[in-house]
Amino acid sequence: MIFRKFFLAFLLAGLLPAAGLYAGPADQFQQALKNSKGIVIMGNGETAPATVQLSRTWEGDFCTSRIVNTGNTPVHLREVILAQAGRILPSNTPFYAEGFQMLTQTSGTLDKPQVLGNYTDEGHYRIPQPAGYLAVYNLLRLYPVGEPELLAGFTSCRRFVGKFYLNADTVKVVMDLENLTLAPGASFQLEEWALLKGREGNALLEKFADRINHHHPRLAFKEPPTGWCSWYCFGPRVTAQNIYDNLDYIKANIPALRYIQIDDGYQPHMGDWLSTGQSFGGNIQPVLSSIRSKGFEPAIWVAPFICDSNSIVYKEHPDWLVKDASGKPLRSDLVTFGGWRLKPWYVLDGTNPAVQKHLEELFRTMRNQWGCTYFKLDANFWGAIHGGHFYDKQATRVEAYRRGMEAILKGTGDAFILGCNHPLWPSLGLIHGSRSSMDIKRQWSVFERSGRENLYRAWQNGRLWWNDPDCLLLTGKMPDNEYRFHAALIYGTGGMLLSGDDLTTISPERLNILRKTVPPAARAAAFENTKFEIGRLSTPKGKSLVLLNWDSTAKTITVKLDRPCEIIDHWSGRSLGKFSDRYTVNLHAHDGSVVEIKE
Repeated sequence: MIFRKFFLAFLLAGLLPAAGLYAGPADQFQQALKNSKGIVIMGNGETAPATVQLSRTWEGDFCTSRIVNTGNTPVHLREVILAQAGRILPSNTPFYAEGFQMLTQTSGTLDKPQVLGNYTDEGHYRIPQPAGYLAVYNLLRLYPVGEPELLAGFTSCRRFVGKFYLNADTVKVVMDLENLTLAPGASFQLEEWALLKGREGNALLEKFADRINHHHPRLAFKEPPTGWCSWYCFGPRVTAQNIYDNLDYIKANIPALRYIQIDDGYQPHMGDWLSTGQSFGGNIQPVLSSIRSKGFEPAIWVAPFICDSNSIVYKEHPDWLVKDASGKPLRSDLVTFGGWRLKPWYVLDGTNPAVQKHLEELFRTMRNQWGCTYFKLDANFWGAIHGGHFYDKQATRVEAYRRGMEAILKGTGDAFILGCNHPLWPSLGLIHGSRSSMDIKRQWSVFERSGRENLYRAWQNGRLWWNDPDCLLLTGKMPDNEYRFHAALIYGTGGMLLSGDDLTTISPERLNILRKTVPPAARAAAFENTKFEIGRLSTPKGKSLVLLNWDSTAKTITVKLDRPCEIIDHWSGRSLGKFSDRYTVNLHAHDGSVVEIKE
C-alpha cells in the first residue's frame, strides 16, 4: 500500500511516465526538461529579478512561453533558459543538430561533436556561444542507444532565435533575447518549441514539420525547378557568350532544364544589381531576353542584403545600412565573416522603411522589366547579422531579415525564390526553395560531405520548401563511380535539379544520366538510418531504391523486398532480373545506384 501511494504521488507529479515505474533515459530526459525551472538572464549575465516573470504552457508536445516585466524599471534581457536537463543521457549519445545559418550542421555524440561542413556558426561566422557549451539551433535530434529517439525543435521563428546549449552531460533549451529592453508592464511572447519522442524518426519529423507549417505556412511552388547554373563552370568570369552557347545546347539536347540561372559575376559591385559588369558587355537584359525568346525562364543570382564600399548603394545611401556602436555603417568583418568577394561587405537594414521600399522596387524591376522568374538569393545570412544596430531599436535580427524578405516578396510576385547561405529558421514561410548543403565541387571529399548534409535535411523537402542540393556535376576528371554516387544521391533528395556543367563539353553517356534525373522525384528517399546506405523512394510513378557506398572499398548491399519484383536500372532502363525476398548489389568504392521496383 505504501509503495502504491508513493508511485501515484510521483506519477501525478510528472516524475514517472504513465507507461510504468522504471523510466528509461529517454523518458527521464523528457520529463526533466518539462519539469525544469526556466531562468531569465539579463544583459550583465545575472539572473533577472523576481519582477521579471516567465510563464510556460504545455499543450501536449508543444510549449509556449511569455516573459512579463511586473516591476517599475526597464530591464535588458540577454536570453532565457526555457528548460534544461543534465546527467541523464550518456555522454556518448549520438545526435544531429541544425545551425543558425545554412552552412552549419553538427552530428557525432554529446561528448564528441562532429561538424559536417567547414563553415560553423561559431568559428566561421563568429556567432558567440557560452564557455563550456556548443550552441546549436532550431532542431536537435538525440538517439539514445536502445531508446526512443528524442526530437527537440522550435516550431516558430517570428522574432527570436531558438537554440540549444550542449555539453557531455547537459542540454539547455534557450531563446536569444539580444539584450532587448523590456519596459515596465511590457511582455515578450516567445517562440514555440516541441519535445517529441518515438521509435520512428520519420514520423517525428512529419509531426514537427506539420507544426512548423501551422505557424509558418509553406510558400508553395507546384514542383521543384530544374535548370542550369553558370557558377560551377564559369564562376564570376561568366560572359554573355557562355550563356548563349549553353542555352543553344540545352534547347537542342535537354529542354527539360527550364530555368537558365546567371550566377554571381554579372554586376560591377555588390549592391548595384541593376548595373552590369564588363563581362556582359555593359548590359545583361539582352541575355535575359534571349533566354525567354528561346522558350526558357530567366533566372538570376542576387545578394540583396549586402553591398561593398565602391557600390552606389554604399556611397549614396549610408543611412540604409546597419550601424556600428558609433553610428557608422558596420563593417561586417568586424563582427562576422566579411564576405568572399569585393569585401568587406556592409549590410542593408531590413527594418528601415527606405530599404524595404528599395528592395521591393529592385525586385519588381527585375521581375517585370527584366523578365526574371527565378531569384537565387545569396548571402542572406548578413540580413540577420549580429552585433549591429538597426533603424528600429527594438527589432531583433530575425525581424530585420524577415521584414527585408517580405519587401522582396512584394516585388518578385509569382517568381520562384531560392534561399542560399541564409539564416535557416528565420526563412520559414518566406522562400520556395532552400539550399541544403555547402557549395559543390568536383572532388570526392565534397561529394561525400555535401551529400551527408543534404540527406540529414531531406525531410524538409516538400514539407517546408523544395530542397536545393546544389548542382549536379557530371563533367571533369573524376571516375565514373564517383559521378554515379553523386547523381544517385542528388536524385534521392527529391529536390531541385540544376546542372552545373558547361554542357557543350558533356559526353553522351553523362548527358543520358542528366536526362534521367529530370523531372525530380519531388519526394526524398527515406533512409533506414544515418549510415545513408539504403534509401526507399515512393512516388505516384512507382517505387525505387537509392543505394550508396560511402566506403573506400567495394561493398555488397542487400535490401529486403516486400514482395517478388523485377529490378530495373534507372539510368539505362536495363532489367537486372527478378527477385523474391531480397536484392543484392555489389558496388564499387564511392559508388551509387538507383533502381526501379516493378511489382
